[in-house]
Amino acid sequence: MPGSDVPADLRPTVAVFDIDGVLADVRHRLRYVERTPKDWPAFFGAMDSDGPLDVGIALAHEQVTLGHGLVFLTGRNESHRAVTEAWLRRHGVPEGRLIMRRDNDRRPARQVKPEAMHRIARTHRVVAVIDDDPAVVAALRSAGWPVHHATWMPTRADEQGALFAVQEVDGRS
Repeated sequence: MPGSDVPADLRPTVAVFDIDGVLADVRHRLRYVERTPKDWPAFFGAMDSDGPLDVGIALAHEQVTLGHGLVFLTGRNESHRAVTEAWLRRHGVPEGRLIMRRDNDRRPARQVKPEAMHRIARTHRVVAVIDDDPAVVAALRSAGWPVHHATWMPTRADEQGALFAVQEVDGRS
């Protein structure tokens, strides 16, 4: 794994979870970004109505039961922190540290998340990373992270394309 400021055996363990497509079902709002021009205010405005993805939430609880802390590493922008924190609490997701993208950062998630992982590893030993974005999964796996590809949010081909574009082309989630 990438380097650390603290010896590996002394760092607390964490599992790192993405939110959209792992814990939160975003399919209902993809319609706002499947067309051009994309309706970003409507897309983000519907965020609070995301349904829970029970498989991902159960996995977060399992990681806590195993004694690991949680980090939520999301491509959501910092301006959506309050609604994201409220959503996590409302759906019974265990507490953890929330790391969000700066509001002006439009880089692809496959670039943003590996950088954040290196920062996390300075103080924590990462035991699992759970993400649904194939580009992020590939980037993290190639860097040696213990990645689990979340595939439990069923999507149609057009939804997959829209979600990929939001995360990897537009750098918005």
